[in-house]
Amino acid sequence: METKHPATYEEVQKLHPLYFNIVKKRYWWFAISLLIIIPGVISLFMQGLNLGIDFKGGTMLDMTFKKAVTQTAITDTMKSVGLEGQVQLSNGNTTALIRTQALEEAKRNELLTSLQTKVGEYDKTTLKEDKVGPAMGQELTRNAFYALVIAMGLMIVYITIRFQFVFAISGIIALLHDVLVVVGLFSLFRWEIDSTFVAAVLTIFGYSINDTVVIFDRIRENESKMKRGESYEDMVDKSVWQTMRRSINTVVTVLIALFSVFILGGESTRVFSLAMLIGVFSGAYSSIFNASQILVEIKTRMKKSGGKGGKGGKAVRA
Repeated sequence: METKHPATYEEVQKLHPLYFNIVKKRYWWFAISLLIIIPGVISLFMQGLNLGIDFKGGTMLDMTFKKAVTQTAITDTMKSVGLEGQVQLSNGNTTALIRTQALEEAKRNELLTSLQTKVGEYDKTTLKEDKVGPAMGQELTRNAFYALVIAMGLMIVYITIRFQFVFAISGIIALLHDVLVVVGLFSLFRWEIDSTFVAAVLTIFGYSINDTVVIFDRIRENESKMKRGESYEDMVDKSVWQTMRRSINTVVTVLIALFSVFILGGESTRVFSLAMLIGVFSGAYSSIFNASQILVEIKTRMKKSGGKGGKGGKAVRA
């Protein structure tokens, strides 16, 4: 636990030259989130997600070239015959795993001929071809949903034990915000998703709660030091600003790494890195501008109704 952070609200305000009251503007932050989430949710209901081969089924070719090849050369060749898909290279860029739509015999032969002509000779004796059914994608989606539900349940238990139940509810709402932003934008812009998208959503769900817990920890620490007559809103605002530099430094570092993967990682990591970029940015936003503001809103409404904020909770000081 840090001990050398500013002790008073006034000191925190002077420490940050760009200071503004985040908590009192919470309805603005809620409105910005809704402006992004609502179109995405509408798109999900109207047109769903642009499912890739992992979810719709297709053809998978595993082939070994006699020399090193590039991912770009293979994808360009596929486009030249009217096909799109994913390409993964391994074994010194000589083995290629190609996933594309279900191919008829004529289209398959056209693709193989083009690959041999434009990319390079391949070993016909080791060529493997499999038909990928949609059942695998359906099972993956179902298991991912179960994983999210289990993760939410465990997070609620953990945060309730460590903090209070209202903290857990606030954190979970912020997490759902991040998932809806990512899924909604992918639906809105019709970006194709594959199995790595599911992995990205699960990763975002786990990553996003980290910064939120750090802010919650500072709120808990400052709440225990509150004096009679001090404002709960001001205390939360102070807590958010005390952790602001850490939050920004962390997210910028992660975004730089993800942006590098997005630019240089190739087609096989494009969906994962794009989903992670959106999710990490959304997670930073929700941790700073949503999670603690939802906490304030719940506490304020509980005070008005005469309730108390969960296990060991304190009435909100006016």
